[in-house]
Amino acid sequence: LFDGVCNLCSGSVAVVLKLDREGVIRFTPIQSPYGRQLALAHGLDPDNPTSFLFLDHGQALAKTAAIGALLRRLGPPWRWLAFVDRLPRGPADKAYDWIAANRYRLMGKRDVCRVPSPAERARFILEPPKP
Repeated sequence: LFDGVCNLCSGSVAVVLKLDREGVIRFTPIQSPYGRQLALAHGLDPDNPTSFLFLDHGQALAKTAAIGALLRRLGPPWRWLAFVDRLPRGPADKAYDWIAANRYRLMGKRDVCRVPSPAERARFILEPPKP
């Protein structure tokens, strides 16, 4: 779950799309109806998100825990960087919070969400999975 109008967030999605050679990671913009639903279900304000969420085996992770879990899903050498979630949580999450709070000022903001290319389309979930 990512902020689809944030250039930093959308750029990070583009990088993960390239690095995730097996195509196991899926994305949902928080601005989509399903993204809003997920955000609210996991205590994240969809109108002012303070983190992206990474759902790992049904567990919603945020901040440095989310970064670590995401990196573990990528191949080497990227998964080796997953130690980020082993750093002292207080200072690491405080740095994450500062970047998140300043992401629009640092990297800018789009008027509309990133539109996936036809090749990327299957990697984006815009509706809840059907039971």
